[in-house]
Amino acid sequence: MIPRLKKIYQEEFIPALKQNLGIQNVMQVPKIEKIVLNMGLGLDASDSKILKVIQTDLANLTGQQPTLTKSKKAVANFKTRKDIPMGLKVTLRKNNMYYFLDRLINMALPRIKDFRGLNPDSFDKDANYSFGIKEHVIFPEVNFDKIEKMRGMDITVVTSTSDKNQARALLDSFQFPFYKKGSN
Repeated sequence: MIPRLKKIYQEEFIPALKQNLGIQNVMQVPKIEKIVLNMGLGLDASDSKILKVIQTDLANLTGQQPTLTKSKKAVANFKTRKDIPMGLKVTLRKNNMYYFLDRLINMALPRIKDFRGLNPDSFDKDANYSFGIKEHVIFPEVNFDKIEKMRGMDITVVTSTSDKNQARALLDSFQFPFYKKGSN
């Protein structure tokens, strides 16, 4: 079954973006290529029970198994050794990406306490949008009763364009909740 957001993107957003951005070819219309979620473990990386719970939570909210990222070298000031677990990473593409994006925009972000919107200036030089979430329990898939500690995560939306204005227009069409400048 085709995801709801993907169908809307193909039927409504592509023609509107093509007209608004003055693009001649449909293949030049910006699109979301992937969504990357990163969750740092901190001091809990050494405890295998906590690591398993966090992996399960991240797998439940993304629909695929997270990859364990390990340290590349030892740093004495950070009390790390080489090849110890540092975080978890999930890369979402195709249908899983659209399902996650739909839940993120319509269910998770509105559940953030005192949410005023996302920063519209968080685009990097490649026009990818990154933002952080302080509590992973905003997702309905996470069982609130089994949570020992609130964890944050970084979400990066990778776009096919390198123009920040086109990337902003793309995310605006998906109704990303950006706050208006001067309102905060």
